[in-house]
Amino acid sequence: MTPIRHLRTLLYMLACALLAACTMKDAPAVTVAPEIVPTELYVAPDGLDTNPGTRAAPLRSLARAAQLVTPGTIVNVLPGTYRGGFRTAIDGRANARIVFRATERWRARIVPPPVSTTALGWDNRASYVDIEGFDVDGSSGMDGPEASAGIGWTTGIYSGGSYNRIVGNHVHHVAVTVPCTSAGGSGIGVDSYYKGTHSDVIGNSVHDIGPPGCRWVQGIYVDTPATIRNNVVYRVAEAGIHLWHDAHDVVVANNTVTASNTGIVVGGGDFYHTEGPNDHTRVVNNIVYDNRHGISEQGATGPHNLYRNNLVFGNPDGDWHLADGMTHSGTVEAPPRFVAYTRDGTPDFALAQDSPAIGKGLPEGDTGPDFYGKVRPAKEPVDIGAAQH
Repeated sequence: MTPIRHLRTLLYMLACALLAACTMKDAPAVTVAPEIVPTELYVAPDGLDTNPGTRAAPLRSLARAAQLVTPGTIVNVLPGTYRGGFRTAIDGRANARIVFRATERWRARIVPPPVSTTALGWDNRASYVDIEGFDVDGSSGMDGPEASAGIGWTTGIYSGGSYNRIVGNHVHHVAVTVPCTSAGGSGIGVDSYYKGTHSDVIGNSVHDIGPPGCRWVQGIYVDTPATIRNNVVYRVAEAGIHLWHDAHDVVVANNTVTASNTGIVVGGGDFYHTEGPNDHTRVVNNIVYDNRHGISEQGATGPHNLYRNNLVFGNPDGDWHLADGMTHSGTVEAPPRFVAYTRDGTPDFALAQDSPAIGKGLPEGDTGPDFYGKVRPAKEPVDIGAAQH
């Protein structure tokens, strides 16, 4: 090769290299999301926490499962009794939620340990976590031969993270014998203190919560934007559903609340991370019956809260207590006529055929199952309350 041809070749290669460098530099960055490989863990009463958590060799405790999860993990909890008082603290992701689920609804029972070291039955500090189908039973922490020692539970399920789902659980007999203090408590609590936000509380049964007459203990207590839908709540010391602190933009729809001091409280105050008020909250299609008070606004509330198509009746100290200038519409003022209702025992909140709640609700975009598992048909009238007839 002649020197001139050699020089031309070198210049050509240099130009190509420079061009390639410019092209690479100017190209937009490409982000490759890591692949999520879903995993499953199993927990059983005859398991061991030294096991790997497979179906054949399950774990014994939810506390151990909580240490092993990664984004995308499903924790299958078989029927049996498990010690509560544990914490879940590992985050899932929007596309890889961590799911704790009872394999049979309400047959995985969570109870206080013999010596309780925390006031929380299930302490969730993580985000993108689902808690599905458990029986959270604080009754063994009450007086009697099975009473646990140590700290009494004041809250059944506590969630301080974001974008969590608390679905289809049975939370009951929590804080019934604890002292009534302003520290408060709840059956299910969704808290903004740790900057949690936007969680869902759907299809739970919450009852027998708090010592009688204690205004500080609630059934479902929410401090953030949230959805509260298709729950049945009864026999609660103060409010069946209570919104406070940083709550706003909450959807409270198709719940049934009875036999409590107050049915639903929409309020804001003692703010953690906002300046309030509780505004743009929708209270729609709820049955609030046979409480001392019905639906009440308290503290700092805004002008855009909406109260439509609720059945509010038989609350002797007042069915409604809204801020000045606020109104409600579409209200049904008649007994709901449940299939079997009693203040004691276990009510059947399904609607009788002649219930005035049938077909009187507003479509809220919810075609999922009601409290009893029946799908609300998209093209049929919506019933008020947690049950679609």
